[in-house]
Amino acid sequence: MTPLPGVILAGGKATRMGGGDKGLREVGGRRLIDRVVARLGPQCAPLALNANGDPARFADLVLPVLADSLPDHPGPLAGVLAGLDWAADLGAEAIVTAAADTPFFPTDLAARLIAAAGPSGLALAASPDGGRLQRHPTFGLWPVALRHDLREALEGGLRKIVIWTDRHEAGTAEFPSDPFDPFFNVNTPDDIAAAERLLT
Repeated sequence: MTPLPGVILAGGKATRMGGGDKGLREVGGRRLIDRVVARLGPQCAPLALNANGDPARFADLVLPVLADSLPDHPGPLAGVLAGLDWAADLGAEAIVTAAADTPFFPTDLAARLIAAAGPSGLALAASPDGGRLQRHPTFGLWPVALRHDLREALEGGLRKIVIWTDRHEAGTAEFPSDPFDPFFNVNTPDDIAAAERLLT
């Protein structure tokens, strides 16, 4: 099976980290973005990065940098849309997304999202959290065929990912959270310390 394109979502403002690019912060002597590329690269091809501002700061990654096509940073769905537009130009049918601040996500993410796809071709990752299933909407399978619908929804003010994905009956790929949640993401300096403990 031909791998799907992968898009790393790094368009956030990292306000809880004091601003800047979370993906460029180091965990265990290695940048978060490098850890994410190393995990997603074997699962998806080609890869691209969704980020806003000067793309030169990611030049060493040698990846296409896709800026949001909508103004005012409307959130992760804008990054998904940028990825879908890029994939459409490649002739791809779908993309897999991963967040740039999540260094431990599963190495079988793409395969299991594909297996869990709902009737529209959408799927989101999820893991147990305190007795309930927590969806992780920045980790998903997104069909190119829905990109115009997504653009209209964003232009209409939609910001919450799961409202849109529920509308299109997204499937759910459930991953275990033992010994820890693989979708642990780095939002604060304390999270960097926690991630480093998980590496040991």
